[in-house]
Amino acid sequence: FEFCEPAFVVGNCLQIASDSHQYDRIYCGAGVQKDHENYMKILLKVGGILVMPIEDQLTQIMRTGQNTWESKNILAVSFAPLVQPSKNDNGKPDSVGLPPCAVRNLQDLARIYIRRTLRNFINDEMQAKGIPQRAPPKRKRKRVKQRINTYVFVGNQLIPQPLDSEEDEKMEEDKEEEEKEPGEALKPEEPPQNLLREKIMKLPLPESLKAYLTYFRE
Repeated sequence: FEFCEPAFVVGNCLQIASDSHQYDRIYCGAGVQKDHENYMKILLKVGGILVMPIEDQLTQIMRTGQNTWESKNILAVSFAPLVQPSKNDNGKPDSVGLPPCAVRNLQDLARIYIRRTLRNFINDEMQAKGIPQRAPPKRKRKRVKQRINTYVFVGNQLIPQPLDSEEDEKMEEDKEEEEKEPGEALKPEEPPQNLLREKIMKLPLPESLKAYLTYFRE
């Protein structure tokens, strides 16, 4: 499995909710009192490893069974102690909820890996043939033309001021482009070639599995 995007929670690790799931790897960056050692060890899965400072020793603890652990000191260290849990108005500490562990199922992971492998294969083929990768088509933004009339005061009268030749030329160019755009839109565009889909459809697989690999898109 690849590393997933990390999720961060602000809170005291000594106030983790009792129904929280266990972890494969835990590191504590503050000094843990001996009284809280078992609390930290319970957060480990079987086979998991916990690294934390206890009594001025950076200690590695591996959970070998439901009720068995192996410990060894790594090196002498000096850490500030863990902040003790604070209590709310009811006199009880607030529990810290951790994000759920959402792991994709094996079928979904296999689909992602197959599509990625085929996509990399297509990119390698295109590079070998010297074919540049096509960028996604950009939508044409409709040009909004605004005519600005300018006026000058002559005595007590407002007289329209004609636009200069450069502005007239620019307006003519805009008009020509707008006249071309409807004509261009009438031309039938060829649908973009989906090389990944073509590769999937050529695989010696059942049609139902091919549909799954293409996310059931027509």
